[in-house]
Amino acid sequence: MRRLPQHIGLLLLIYLCFISLGLPDGILGAAWPAIRMDMQQPLAAVGLMSVTMTVCSAISSLSAATLTRHWGTGPIVATSGLMTALALLGFAHAPSFGWLLALAVPLGLGAGAVDASINHFVAEHYSSRHMNWLHGFWGVGASTGPLVMGAVMAQTGQWSAGVITLGWTQLAIASVLWLCLPWWRRPLPKLQRVTPAAPAAKHLPLTRQHPHAAWLAPLCFLLYVGAEAGAGLWAVSVLVQERGMGLARASAGLSLYFAAITLGRFGVGLVAHRMNNRQWVQAGLGLALAGASLMALPLPGLYGIAGLALMGLGCAPIFPSLMHETAVRFPAEMARTLVGRQMVFAYAGGSLLPASMGLLATWVGLSWVMPSVAVLLLALLLVTRRLDRIT
Repeated sequence: MRRLPQHIGLLLLIYLCFISLGLPDGILGAAWPAIRMDMQQPLAAVGLMSVTMTVCSAISSLSAATLTRHWGTGPIVATSGLMTALALLGFAHAPSFGWLLALAVPLGLGAGAVDASINHFVAEHYSSRHMNWLHGFWGVGASTGPLVMGAVMAQTGQWSAGVITLGWTQLAIASVLWLCLPWWRRPLPKLQRVTPAAPAAKHLPLTRQHPHAAWLAPLCFLLYVGAEAGAGLWAVSVLVQERGMGLARASAGLSLYFAAITLGRFGVGLVAHRMNNRQWVQAGLGLALAGASLMALPLPGLYGIAGLALMGLGCAPIFPSLMHETAVRFPAEMARTLVGRQMVFAYAGGSLLPASMGLLATWVGLSWVMPSVAVLLLALLLVTRRLDRIT
């Protein structure tokens, strides 16, 4: 049998890593209604777990470059996969909420290390097409996780059984990563890049005239990730407690949300040349805002699921298009600084804003969660249009 070329085999392994990275992302949103009843926690308690995981992911992401230089990408990814698998298995057997919070630490550390190290490796050795598809495979994992959780919970009636299933899946993937460690040691050629002429002369005066542009760009990421993560975390709770939908069907709706993001990203990657980044952002925001508004209306649950699907399709091009546009808006030196700033704002949006939605749900009710998501998307629409005008 003919062996796969080295770069293709390693690429398939990398895709598997990002499926593994996405699998746990929807667990908390899908299982929280059952977990909080089981452990007698308020709605807002999930925000504490979300913040813990996100902060730990940010810490490990910042440390990933140093760790990778010392140990290499393969060992870091394999170790992180094992850490995540063991954290999930411990999560399923946690006797109290305090244990869940403690296990959120290795879960976040493992996810952040994989995210940063794999993104750097693919950027160095593979083309932008593979980078886009890499994040599409994250969506495959993120949409599969809630679906598995909902199916297992419907069959067994226990949220822990669903987490155990995903924990063993993660352990199997981690075993593959450890067995394939020699693949990472074989040298790959670095990608030969053609750097486009930077339009510094055109953009630098604009950034001097409008210095707040360097903060509006990161603000876009805070608003976008806050809206996407907030919908992912709270949609199941809204559908179950506000719309009277069964947990399994609501979890399937959450899977549809992540699947729409995933398929949308694969699809946009095929036709990205037909519009520029700014047009993709505006088109995506229009769809996402329409979907969030439909989900926010007090309609039967199936309308809410349709709104989630529409929002997912709209979300698909926003993050990658905003990130890619940074190099077009700003001079090269400023763009490198802003990319790091944008990731910090993205982490902040993914942790603080969904947690704030939990407080809002506790104080005034779950029915206000999706309207707050729609407000974030509307604010993002206004900020991006302002940014487009001044840069």
